[in-house]
Amino acid sequence: MDWDSSFEDFKNYLKLERGLSINSIKSYEYDLNLFRNYIKSNHISETPINCKSDTLKDYLYNNLSNKKSRSQARSISALKSYFNYLIFEGHIQKSPISDIESPKLDKKLPEVLTESEIKKLIESFDLNDNFGQRNRTIIEVLYGTGIRVSELVNLKLSNIFIKENLMKITGKGNKERFVPLGNIASNEIKEYLKIRNKNIIDSKFSDILFLNRYGRGLTRSMIFKIISDSYKRIGLDKKISPHTLRHSFATHLLKNGADLRTIQLILGHESITTTEIYTHLDTYHLEEVLKKYHPRSK
Repeated sequence: MDWDSSFEDFKNYLKLERGLSINSIKSYEYDLNLFRNYIKSNHISETPINCKSDTLKDYLYNNLSNKKSRSQARSISALKSYFNYLIFEGHIQKSPISDIESPKLDKKLPEVLTESEIKKLIESFDLNDNFGQRNRTIIEVLYGTGIRVSELVNLKLSNIFIKENLMKITGKGNKERFVPLGNIASNEIKEYLKIRNKNIIDSKFSDILFLNRYGRGLTRSMIFKIISDSYKRIGLDKKISPHTLRHSFATHLLKNGADLRTIQLILGHESITTTEIYTHLDTYHLEEVLKKYHPRSK
């Protein structure tokens, strides 16, 4: 067994058995390729079956010690998953990386926009511009539904149910869920469709909601640029991304009384612990609740 063929088998396992997304698989592939290149460039004769723990330790020390703890943790996680896969397939009995611990990560709370900042962001688009309505609708859908940017670029017209105020979303691991569609986001989609349907549409992308000037689907990087341009345009002193709108969506829901379980289902989080981060975000709101309801704070 060599590194190349075993990595390909592992990628197929991630896709077919674990149902991971293309982006997740690419992330694993990137980190595993770094290790494979280290093996080849240093003329190490070890194979996946007889790879030694010292080899992995040397690799991590020489190649990752100067990187951020998050990058280190991701690389170690990828290697652990790979060698656990070899155990699962019966190729090895013990993982050579089992005794190597990942670095502790500092929990960084995500950036969140206020409701007034969201409003300024949405109103910053010139609707007379060819793509003003499209870009405005993108912001409304991201903030109004909390979907991921990967879910947005693959959003299909056939999965949007305007009358029922629902969207069917295909999330991580190809898991489907229904997400409520608010009136404002719904109205913006209707306005955008009037313009979209007048433009050139590539037949391969006829069912994709958001299209570029060539009638094809938008990329993740294009969504990032749309948002980057908008916050610079209004002079917002925060560096934001599509995920910022998702965080803001969840935080504002929680602030206005929604329960964590409901937010978890809408966001498509597999575990409630992932959703619990939002309980730490709005400290001002928590302080106001304490002042209002605790007898020793009145």
